[in-house]
Amino acid sequence: MVIENFRPGTLDEVYKRFYEKGRMLPEGLSCIDSWLENKGHRCFQLMETSDQSLFSEWMKNWDDLAEFEIIEIGERPEPE
Repeated sequence: MVIENFRPGTLDEVYKRFYEKGRMLPEGLSCIDSWLENKGHRCFQLMETSDQSLFSEWMKNWDDLAEFEIIEIGERPEPE
């Protein structure tokens, strides 16, 4: 799960870049689904990859406009 917090004053530029260039994901990193906070200042994205280094490559495309929190999600453990 990725939480993008858009930097103050950059919202118009975030949407402009997204509509012009898309998510700009490197091959091997896929977006399963995404949700925007009501005011649009945060985006929650469920992403998938087998190569964690691809997150850094992708974030370079957006780090001037957003800060990122990456949360690794796994399977729920079976009860003992």
